[in-house]
Amino acid sequence: MAPELVPTVTKSTVSFTSPTTLPPRAYVTFLAGNGDYVKGVVGLAKGLRKVKTAYPLVVAVLPDVPEEHRKILKSQGCIVREIEPVYPPENQTQFAMAYYVINYSKLRIWEFVEYSKMIYLDGDIQVFENIDHLFDLPDGHFYAVMDCFCEKTWSHTPQYKVGYCQQCPEKVQWPTELGQPPALYFNAGMFVFEPSMVTYHDLLKRLKVTTPTSFAEQDFLNMYFKDIYKPIPLTYNLVLAMLWRHPENVNLEEVKVVHYCAAGSKPWRYTGKEENMQREDIKMLVRKWWDIYNDASLDYKPLGASEASVDGVDIEPLGHLPKVVQRVLAAPSAA
Repeated sequence: MAPELVPTVTKSTVSFTSPTTLPPRAYVTFLAGNGDYVKGVVGLAKGLRKVKTAYPLVVAVLPDVPEEHRKILKSQGCIVREIEPVYPPENQTQFAMAYYVINYSKLRIWEFVEYSKMIYLDGDIQVFENIDHLFDLPDGHFYAVMDCFCEKTWSHTPQYKVGYCQQCPEKVQWPTELGQPPALYFNAGMFVFEPSMVTYHDLLKRLKVTTPTSFAEQDFLNMYFKDIYKPIPLTYNLVLAMLWRHPENVNLEEVKVVHYCAAGSKPWRYTGKEENMQREDIKMLVRKWWDIYNDASLDYKPLGASEASVDGVDIEPLGHLPKVVQRVLAAPSAA
């Protein structure tokens, strides 16, 4: 079982500007390309502001992120840092090269050594309660939430084939004939880490001799940090499949961080047509994301910026969404 974490009193500010008395810490996320994931990062920035975090949000962007999107992020108080792509071992990725480059490039965040500790959050994550206390976890460890092995994306693994999941190890015991059970495995959509140039260079060195696998950087980070990994409760990274795979482990009232990674669950793309997306708990969580995204009071606007746009770039309101999404989101929020 993951350890209980005792929240500490956190200082809050109305923006991402940290008081000089606070240690150099930050949240960090990642963005690539010119797609719609920028909406997810805007939602994350506004969510962190709503819970009154004391620390900034750094956005690591690849060179292909357009200037228009960078302006949006800066207008929301984010610190935009361009990073160079990280390439996997040559001749080992075939047609999936772009997938691996995008994912492995996240390793660049270990270069951000001006911060003593950081919390990484994927762009399809929303923070609904202040989690600044995670920065106070003891140094020297890698903290993240254990993953679930029950989704079909795991069908290539022994865990899936025998029905074993670390979220409920008592239900299906790991077969003795397969030897030792798998090491604890975390979801890399959210983790607490300490930037370090030594670690960064070693990560890239190890990457050059490591064959890419299905889950790219997630598998790689699990391998690299397995000896110092410490599980934290799933309330800090609720992967939505947990709602139907392990409902006995989920108390939505206690969830602080939601990871919209199930097929069809990205709030800014939501149609409700994919499997499980008509569940009431999913609809509620999508509405909660949009409540934050559409809340103009959470925008960080430079002096003189208009309410409808920032630097001439429109932040799309609910009224511009497809009618099917408007109908779902128009219902009163359950939370």
